[in-house]
Amino acid sequence: MICRRPNFPKELNMLRLAALPLLLAAAPASFQNVALLDQAVQNFTGRPIGAEGGARTPVDARLKLAACPMVSLNWMSDAHEAVVVSCTAPAWKIYVPVISAPRPAPAAAAPPARAMATLAAAPVIKRGDPVTVSASASGFNITREGVALGDAAPGARFLVDMTGNRKGVQAVAIAPGQAVLPGYEP
Repeated sequence: MICRRPNFPKELNMLRLAALPLLLAAAPASFQNVALLDQAVQNFTGRPIGAEGGARTPVDARLKLAACPMVSLNWMSDAHEAVVVSCTAPAWKIYVPVISAPRPAPAAAAPPARAMATLAAAPVIKRGDPVTVSASASGFNITREGVALGDAAPGARFLVDMTGNRKGVQAVAIAPGQAVLPGYEP
C-alpha cells in the first residue's frame, strides 16, 4: 500500500501568504523619529547632547515608539536629573538622563564650641575620685558624696556612683572633686 502525504504544508503557506496583507495593515505605519526627540530634548534643556546640562547620550535609535503628533517634555524632578518625554496618544513615556553639574560636597557641621573646649581641656575628675555632687535652686541646696565612674573635663558629663550599686547618676564636672546635677547651677 502506498501512503500519500497530504499537501498540508502548501495549504499552510497559501494561508500565510493570504494573511500577510492583513498583518501589514495592522502594523503601525511609522515610528517616532528619535532624532526629533533628541532635538526636542536639546531645545528643552538649552544644552547639546553630551554637554553639562544636556542629555547624556542620544535617545536609543533601536526604540520603536509609535509616532506621536505632539510630545510633552518635563523635568523628572527639581534636581533636573532627567527629562521625561511623553506622548498621550498613543501612550508612551521615556526618561532621558541629563548630565548634572558636579555638586560641592556638603560641609561638615562644625562641632559646638563648648564640645571642642571640653575635648581640649584636661580632665579635672578621674575615675575612682571622690566627688561631691550638688543641686541648688532658690530656697534649697542638696549635696551628696559619690565616686566618679569615669574621667571628665570641666563642663563635661560623667557618671557618679552614689549608692554602691554601680548604676551611676549623671553629673557635670565643675572642678576637682566637685560636680553638679545637669540643669542646676553650681
